[in-house]
Order: sequence, then C-alpha cells, then structure tokens
Amino acid sequence: MHQGVADAVRVPPPGSPLVVVVTGASSGIGRATAVLLTRAGARVILAARSESALRHAQRDCQDGLTLVVPTDVSQASEVDALIAAAVDRYGRVDAVVHSAAVLAYGRFEDVPPEVFDASISVTLLGTSNVARAALRQFALQEGGSLVVVGSILGKIATPYMSTYVTAKWAVHGLVRCLQIEARQTPNVYVSLVTPGGVDTPVYTQAGTYLGRHGRPPPPVSSPENVAEVIVRRIEHPRRESGVGPANGLTVFGFRFLPGLFDRAVTPLMKVVGLSSGHVADTSGNVLRPQPGGDATHGRGGRHWMRWVGVGGAFSAALAVRRGLSWAHSARAN
Repeated sequence: MHQGVADAVRVPPPGSPLVVVVTGASSGIGRATAVLLTRAGARVILAARSESALRHAQRDCQDGLTLVVPTDVSQASEVDALIAAAVDRYGRVDAVVHSAAVLAYGRFEDVPPEVFDASISVTLLGTSNVARAALRQFALQEGGSLVVVGSILGKIATPYMSTYVTAKWAVHGLVRCLQIEARQTPNVYVSLVTPGGVDTPVYTQAGTYLGRHGRPPPPVSSPENVAEVIVRRIEHPRRESGVGPANGLTVFGFRFLPGLFDRAVTPLMKVVGLSSGHVADTSGNVLRPQPGGDATHGRGGRHWMRWVGVGGAFSAALAVRRGLSWAHSARAN
C-alpha cells in the first residue's frame, strides 16, 4: 500500500459509477457520507441495524441510487450477506466505508458487563467482520478501497468512555495491520479517518451510567466535513486522515505531557464533554437500535462556543509546559 496519497483507485469499468457499501448509514457520519456519495452519482448500499432509520436516510439520498440492507455488523453472517447483496445488485463493490459504532458512558465498574461487551462487539468485532468481508470481495475482483472511521479516542484516553476508547484503540491497531498486509495486494487500499468531536446523535444515542448524556467536545466538526474526507479517501487512499483542528495538540498532550493531561482531562470532560441535564441510566442504542434518535446531526449544535476560552486555556498550558526542550519531540509527533 502506498505510504502517502495513492494513485486514484480505478476499480469500476471506465464511465461506470462507484459502488460503495456504507455501514452506520442510518445516522451521523455514515448518513452524511451516503448522501454525499449519491450526490456524486455513486450507487450506495446503506447498512445499519434499523430498517426504518435506513429508509429515512434513503430519502435523504437519491433513492434510485441506493439499496437498503439492514445489517448488524457484530454478526459476521449478516455482513457477508450485505456484501453479497451489493454484488448481486451491482456486480461488484468498489469501496466499503465502515462507520458503525456504539458506546456507553460511565465509570468502567458502573457500566454493566453486557453493555460493555456489546459495545466492543459492535465497534471492534464489527470492524473485523466488515474488513474481512470487504477484503475477500476485493481479492475476487482484484481491487477495492476500504475506509474505516476511527476516532481521536483511538489515540488518547478519557474518563467515562472506556467502552469506546478500548474498542477504538483496537480498531486503529487492526487497521494498521491491514494496511501493512495490503502492501502485498495490488489495487487494494485501506484508509483510516480519525475525527475529533463531531455534531452527530451518537452522544445522545449512547448508553449512559453517569446521569448525564455525552456531547461533542470542542472544537466540533460537522458530519459533512468528515464525509468529504471519507469520499476523498475512497479514490485517493491515505494511511490516515485526521478531522479536527485540535487533534494534533490533544494527542501531543496525551503522549508527552501525561501528568498534565491526566489532571486536566477529567474536569474538562465534565465541563465540555457531558450535558448539564440529568438523565436516567440507560443502555441507549448499545443493545438494540433506537431509530427515533437517528439523524445526520446531533442536538449539541455549537454549544462548545461558550467554552472556547476553556479550550484555549488548556492549549496555552500545554504550549507553556512543552517548552523549548520539546522541540525535537514535536517532529516525532
């Protein structure tokens, strides 16, 4: 696999539209990606657990360019059936975009074991199921592009999100293995897209055992911003593409200033990463879908603007603590 931006993937016959499978297509980043792809003329297979939510997403797209296939990515047989349905309809699969994930907020010991395990099953094992089925199909047709949506939480740790952090760290590791192995399979590409905070319903759809919902931490990107990067990576693969202006600084603080990071992250999480209103404990959409809450955008909007000063203060503290002695380490980051 090319180490930087690869040549454009040329899987479909000349003049043919791209055929793309999108998991997590009922909501958030997956839904925005499906809409963007259909507007560009691609044939898109929409996959998620809830058929009713997928039908709403289909109406956002150009209906004639989409196929709805309800799929639980934690079940390998359902993922295999998803890829088979795409091939049956269109004869091939040029790309697979995997964005399906679930999570629950809470201290590790407060999250019920079945909820923790289900989160890992959907987010991590779902990624392995999708990757396996996609790569198998790409091998048969001698080409294809897999784009996996990771997260900045696959690079750092934060309190109350062990379900997601654990899964995303593992997803990032899996993707790097696949990228190295893909060097031996011409015309097969694997890309990772790592967003920071994004305005999607994932935060209010999540389970919570904190008495509070999550919300996107600042600075917040739109799902459309992430979708644009994903679509570029389909035809122009890259090892990793970050989305979010503060990602680099946050990762630097986690890696090189762990003491400061650990002291600051919990109070910051309580201020900017959690809602202010009380909610009852719930498993959210972890154990079963909640189609009524699926949409492209979340409820948070631009709430974080009230706290931009907090983020700025933290950034300044990192810069001061870094000092001149960190100049050489910055290059490695």
